[in-house]
Amino acid sequence: MEKLQKMISEKSVVIFSKNSCCMSHTIKTLFLDFGVNPTIYELDEINKGKEIEQALAQLGCSPTVPVVFIGGQLVGGANQVMSLHLNRSLVPMLKRVGALWL
Repeated sequence: MEKLQKMISEKSVVIFSKNSCCMSHTIKTLFLDFGVNPTIYELDEINKGKEIEQALAQLGCSPTVPVVFIGGQLVGGANQVMSLHLNRSLVPMLKRVGALWL
């Protein structure tokens, strides 16, 4: 859990993902299309990816990928991110943490 907290707090936007997950791809593309440069951890490629996935599950993330943190705060998975985007709350949130300037 301590390692997860460190990973989350180091950058303004952090995405936990898996290469094999189509929703992870969709969320990563959304942020990249905005011009955001998120830190992306591919849990199926990194050391201790399973442990990190278990820690995400302990935080209440279900499913465990994709999971997005903005400004060190858990935003949630694909449904939550898309809801924020559709109600026009995502861009202001990204601007507040300095991940987006326009």
